[in-house]
Amino acid sequence: MPRVLGITGNIASGKTSVGRMLLALGAERYIDADAVVHRLYERDQPIAHQVSAAFGPAVMASDGSVDRQALGAVVFRDAQALRRLELIVHPAVGQALLQELAAVSPSGIAIIDAVKLLEGGSGTLCQSKWLIVCPLEQQLTRLMARNHFGEAEARARLAAQPDLEPKKALVDEIIDNGGSLAETQRQVAAAFARFCHRFPA
Repeated sequence: MPRVLGITGNIASGKTSVGRMLLALGAERYIDADAVVHRLYERDQPIAHQVSAAFGPAVMASDGSVDRQALGAVVFRDAQALRRLELIVHPAVGQALLQELAAVSPSGIAIIDAVKLLEGGSGTLCQSKWLIVCPLEQQLTRLMARNHFGEAEARARLAAQPDLEPKKALVDEIIDNGGSLAETQRQVAAAFARFCHRFPA
C-alpha cells in the first residue's frame, strides 16, 4: 500500500491547485474523488440507476447518465436529499479509490482530493489529512468563473458547504490558499517535507 495524503476543503478553495503542486514535489498519483464520482454517474453504472430510483428522471440526462447540474440543484438546497445521495455514493467511491490506490507503487505517494474526505470514510485511507482554506469571496469568484454559475447559484452552493471550524481539529495541516501562488507553494512544500519526514518510503 502506498503512502496516502488526503486533501480536503470546501468547493473552489483550490484543492486541485494544491494537488498539482504535490505532483510537482514528487507525489506519484493524484486521485480526484469528484472525477471518480463522474465515472460512477455514467450510463449503465449501478450508481446511476440508484440515483435515478432515489431522485427521479428529472436528474437524469437523455443519454442515461446522471445530470450532475440537475442533481446539484436538488441536493444543494435540501440537506436531507444531500444525505440521501451521500449514502448512495460514498460506499462506491470508497471501493473505486481502493482500486486507484492499487495502481500506485508501494513506495509511492498518492494524493486523494475529496470534499468529503473526513465525512465519507476515504480519510481512513490517509496517513495525513490536509485542509485547504481561502476567503469566501475568492471561492465565489472561482466558482462563478469555473462552473459558469450566476452569483445567486454560486452563493447557494457555497451556503450548502459545511462549516470548516470543526474540521480544523481533525486534520494535520491547514493550507491557507488566500494569498499569492508563491505563498501557497511555500506552505505546500513545507507541509509535504513534514509528511515525507514523518512517513518515509
